[in-house]
Amino acid sequence: MTKPGLSYADAGVSIDAGNALVERIKPAAKRTARPGVMAGLGGFGALFDLKAAGYSDPVLVAATDGVGTKLRIAIDTGEVAGVGIDLVAMCVNDLVCQGAEPLFFLDYFATGALDVDAAAQVIEGIATGCERAGCALIGGETAEMPGMYEGKDFDLAGFAVGAMERGQSMPEVRRGDMLIGLASDGVHSNGFSLVRRVVDQSGLGWDAPCPWGDGTLGGALLTPTRLYVKTPLKAMRGGGVHALAHITGGGLTENLPRVLPKGLGAEIDLSAWSLPPEFRWLSSEGGIAEAEMLKTFNCGIGMVVVVETDHAPELVEAFNAHGERAVLIGKVVEGEGVIYGGDLG
Repeated sequence: MTKPGLSYADAGVSIDAGNALVERIKPAAKRTARPGVMAGLGGFGALFDLKAAGYSDPVLVAATDGVGTKLRIAIDTGEVAGVGIDLVAMCVNDLVCQGAEPLFFLDYFATGALDVDAAAQVIEGIATGCERAGCALIGGETAEMPGMYEGKDFDLAGFAVGAMERGQSMPEVRRGDMLIGLASDGVHSNGFSLVRRVVDQSGLGWDAPCPWGDGTLGGALLTPTRLYVKTPLKAMRGGGVHALAHITGGGLTENLPRVLPKGLGAEIDLSAWSLPPEFRWLSSEGGIAEAEMLKTFNCGIGMVVVVETDHAPELVEAFNAHGERAVLIGKVVEGEGVIYGGDLG
């Protein structure tokens, strides 16, 4: 007996679906075009002209990241568009901390069976994030891998490349420098394994009314990560900025020391800002200690800008004038690590 012939589609992979997705997302990628982009989607690689982007002697800076288990909430609720913005933000916010302007972005989307509509929503979100960051979405990979992912599950990874002119690194942080906190837009994209544990313990579903605001609990927790790109870059070019710290996994406790020289620490006044209600709910519902909150979540501060003392008032005013919610939260002192004072809340 002749065995029936098999096809790639029989094995669970649809080349046609992949092609349909590429065609669908081309307009989204085109929206992100900026000086330096040399070709559209579809080639074996993407080209970018650094001279056309305005650089004469550039140093490239690269970053890669994902969205973590926040994806679980997005998949379970079907609200997947925002995680594309998260993906971009987690990468480009890190680039800015190195003093680099984000130039272009690539994504990796892996799933068991490609849902073109869901994937298109994710990539539309990626394009939106790139537009807000001023960088181009110039390529990516969609991997359909049956047997590796179940049901509607998918995973994301992002890759961003930026540039800075050689010799234009930021001044060194000094004792007495002031710390400006830029407010977060919620939990962002870190600590979600603990968030999910707290929600599970509460007995609430993702479709339950949000305990601290409008809409559903799942929708509130899926608020995208804030992009800290254009305003911080403008501040750096104006002078007075000595360092930036993106407050991701590890919170203020772990991330702020990464930009401080040996022998210097940070003194932070926790009463300088109000703990946002989502963090108050997580702390109360989960019985999470203050030290654990500060080491796991951003607690309302998504980026810390270390600035020269004389420039601090004008920079706070400039950040607020350009749409950030900025506040002085402390200063650089002798010592190591982060010293907290005041009450969180």
